[in-house]
Amino acid sequence: MTEYGRGPGSEPWHPEDPLYGDQGWGGQQAAHGQGQYEGQQQPYAQDPHAQQGYPQDPYAQQHQHQQQYGAPQDPYAQQQQQQPQQQPQYDGGWDTGQQAAMPYGAQQQPQYGNEPGGYGEQADYYGTPEAYPPPQPPGHREQAPQQQVPDQQGQDWDPDVPQEETHPFFTGADEPADGRDSGSGGDDDHDDDPRESRRGGGERRGKAKKKSRNGCACLGVAAVLVGGLGGVGYLGYSYFQNQFGSAPDYAGEGTGSVEVEIPPGALGNEIANILKKAGVVKSVDAFVSAQNGNPKGGALQAGSYLLKKEMSAKSAVEMMLDPKSQNGLMVTPGSRNATVYAELDKRLQLKAGTTEGVAKTHAGSLGLPDWADNDPAIKDPLEGFLYPATYAVTKGTKPEAVLEKMVGRATVEYDKLDLEATAKKHNLDGPWQVLTVASLVQAEGKTHDDFRKMSEVVYNRLKPTNTETNQLLQFDSSFNYLMKQSKINISVSEIHKNKDPYNTYTQRGLTPGPIGNPGTDALAAALNPTADGWLYFVATDGQHKTEFAKTYDDFLKLKEKFDALE
Repeated sequence: MTEYGRGPGSEPWHPEDPLYGDQGWGGQQAAHGQGQYEGQQQPYAQDPHAQQGYPQDPYAQQHQHQQQYGAPQDPYAQQQQQQPQQQPQYDGGWDTGQQAAMPYGAQQQPQYGNEPGGYGEQADYYGTPEAYPPPQPPGHREQAPQQQVPDQQGQDWDPDVPQEETHPFFTGADEPADGRDSGSGGDDDHDDDPRESRRGGGERRGKAKKKSRNGCACLGVAAVLVGGLGGVGYLGYSYFQNQFGSAPDYAGEGTGSVEVEIPPGALGNEIANILKKAGVVKSVDAFVSAQNGNPKGGALQAGSYLLKKEMSAKSAVEMMLDPKSQNGLMVTPGSRNATVYAELDKRLQLKAGTTEGVAKTHAGSLGLPDWADNDPAIKDPLEGFLYPATYAVTKGTKPEAVLEKMVGRATVEYDKLDLEATAKKHNLDGPWQVLTVASLVQAEGKTHDDFRKMSEVVYNRLKPTNTETNQLLQFDSSFNYLMKQSKINISVSEIHKNKDPYNTYTQRGLTPGPIGNPGTDALAAALNPTADGWLYFVATDGQHKTEFAKTYDDFLKLKEKFDALE
């Protein structure tokens, strides 16, 4: 067996052999039953099989053909004559690298029965009607197997004719519904030359059809794009209106009247929702925008308001900030309970003193916290628990109902503060005394800074180490509370004669209970006082300006300023 995959025998390769198909020669085939190299010089003279009718070298006739037409000599022929004893290393001759096939026509091949490994009788693959066709010259060969393959329309395929690409991916045309490519014609086109059908009219028909379809496709894409852009534009406009456009709002100052109650802790959005449901404003956003645009908008408080229907948001905010519109009872920071009782009697059209009597008799059932003190020296157990805010008070409401709302609001607000920890920090008896400190600084101070410094003054004077005042607070506000008055100039003799527990000039320590209802600033100052060593303060202008001192000598200087006002 040679390096090319077969022995020197006469058996032709079968077409299913992967090397089959490029057999043949340069121009002519041998006649039926005639050797291929008859009349030619045999380069394989010593081949033992040549004497027994074995086929000769198939390249001899090709060599003759090349000489006849002036083709260059086969470079292998001379090499083979010079080396007759060496088996030539055949490179295939033609491009495929395959050896020549056996000539057909012989009915029987020679047998080599006496030789080892000899060949027996071989079948002729070319002598029957079912035979495979003989090899063709290279210029006329087709791809094996050599049968014409009909195309999708039943037409023969010609390998010499360049094929037109008809797949929709390359042509850009859609696949026809009947499964045929867009380049084929109808049934009438079958009488024409198939190649003309592919190259000419069929192609023109295919292009016309493609143009029509592409036009429809473009119209469809354009319609989708227009619709999509329109939708995006609408959504963008809606988003712009929602984000940057004006919120729905009424115009004018409204008509009629409606009473609206704003609960404690309500913020801008909650207030706006309540007003919208009551028909006061048209939208929440309009009211919130108007509140934020008003410099005093953050001062809106809980309470009962008498407003109008269908007001502009701006008008609603302005009316709610006007005390005249507040239909409820407003408890201001520092207000004493006696003042609140009198106002309730007036609002509820009750006899003077009615609400104060209810407060004394129903104090235990109005919701006071557990840490509230019940010392008999306390003037009013509800003092400090009528939390500053605005409360709805309508005709027919019972006094105890309003008082219960006030105490409940105070309890909620005080629970938010760590009064217990503050009491331990400053050696107080509990939250009750922290609330008392806050009520004292609320009555004496004017600003948040004043409250913090006054809180430090209280805590420093309560210390056992205080030798300046010997734990005496000496607050005029406590004496005024005791006397149910509000005076600035109090005589020394008057103060020193009174020994009531609320008189901080004669009694050490804190008052038995709060002397008013502290607001949020005073409560915060009681929890977070300064730490600068303040021990004295004087309202040097008699009302608004308060100055502080750390020593008694500095206090005397401040007192001189105050005395100069007289």
